[in-house]
This record gives sequence, C-alpha cells and structure tokens, in this order.
Amino acid sequence: MHLSLILAAESSNPLPSLIIFMLIPVAMYFLLIRPQRRRQREAVALQRAIEVGDEVMTTSGVYGFITSFEGDIAWLEIDDNVQIRIAKQSIQRKVDTAKGETAVPTDDGTKAKQTKIDDVAADTTTTEG
Repeated sequence: MHLSLILAAESSNPLPSLIIFMLIPVAMYFLLIRPQRRRQREAVALQRAIEVGDEVMTTSGVYGFITSFEGDIAWLEIDDNVQIRIAKQSIQRKVDTAKGETAVPTDDGTKAKQTKIDDVAADTTTTEG
C-alpha cells in the first residue's frame, strides 16, 4: 500500500499547476496594470493640453474657465469675477463649448467627442413627440 502512494505521487504532473501560477501575473498585468498606465498617460496628456481660456470640468464636477497657472495650481473662473484655486491634477476633462461636447483624450493623442447627457435627453424628447 505504501508503494502505491509513492507511484501515485510520481505520476501526478505539476506542469498544469505551474502554468496556472505563471498565468496569474500575466492576467493581472492585462487586467490591472496596463489599463491604469493608460489612464495615467491620458491624464498627463490632458494636463499638458490645457491652456488659459479653456473650459474644463474638475473631478468634483465644477465647470469653469482656466485663467492662469502657478506651477501645479490652476486658477478656475467659475462665475463672473469668482475664481478658485485647484490642483492641476483635479482637471478631469476639457469641454468644447462651441459644439456642446466634451473632449476626451484617446490613446493615440487625438480627441474623441463625448456628447453631453442634456443634449441626448433633448434629442430624445424632440423626436418622441
């Protein structure tokens, strides 16, 4: 009986288990690390593209126009003669006021257009009735 346990242990192949353990870091890279790096590159590209006079939206949802920069701080005019200081990193997106759309940077450096929710709601109400 002792001999059969030794033979059973020798006949089990550790290769499938080893392959699975090697695939876990690869899966983590493609599911976690790579998308995070892409988002970081997009955020850096957006911060470099922001200029004085651009309308932006912050991560907290505040819309305003950039009036000046002081290092990593941006001055945002949210109303007539009302300016706030924000961290440059808190700028989430650039707003294209001429077309009513939001500019979202893509991987290749171009800008994709994202329609505002209000515009979509207005379009559906006019076509329904």
